[in-house]
Amino acid sequence: MPEKTSLVELRVLAHPLRLRILSLLTGAAMSAAEAARELQDTQANVSYHLRRLHEAGLLEVAEEVRIHGGLAKRYRHVPGNAPRWNHEDHEGEQLFAETLAGELRRRTVDREPSGRSAVTDAEVWLSPADWERAVELANELGDLLHSEAQPPRTPETRRVSATIALFEMVRP
Repeated sequence: MPEKTSLVELRVLAHPLRLRILSLLTGAAMSAAEAARELQDTQANVSYHLRRLHEAGLLEVAEEVRIHGGLAKRYRHVPGNAPRWNHEDHEGEQLFAETLAGELRRRTVDREPSGRSAVTDAEVWLSPADWERAVELANELGDLLHSEAQPPRTPETRRVSATIALFEMVRP
């Protein structure tokens, strides 16, 4: 398993398929073939992106299984090694933000019209204490979503989308 780092380059996640893979492998460990079927993509393409995510420390090998005489690795997401903003890589941050926005657009197409939802957008000024609390709550929500994620199409579950990006801004 690759050594975990405290800073994952956002460039690694600046690809929509990689974000989808991480989401998929949060609730279940899958091989490249299984993930490719679920994502309706080629096994070769998914395998490439799985390797990139594994090298970045965002996936771990959950198990290795014998399939048709070969050995298939099943990967799962390692949520504790989340990406961090790196202000030395402004271009990487912008690519990641664009990828998040694209994923939000893609997911919105599948929004359940009668389902519950919560939406907020804010560019506000907060006290240091309120800012710290907001970050804690966002991290708590992220932890809940990742720890309770189930395999795709598990009975009695709902497919949900969540995109959270909190960051301090420079003063005008």
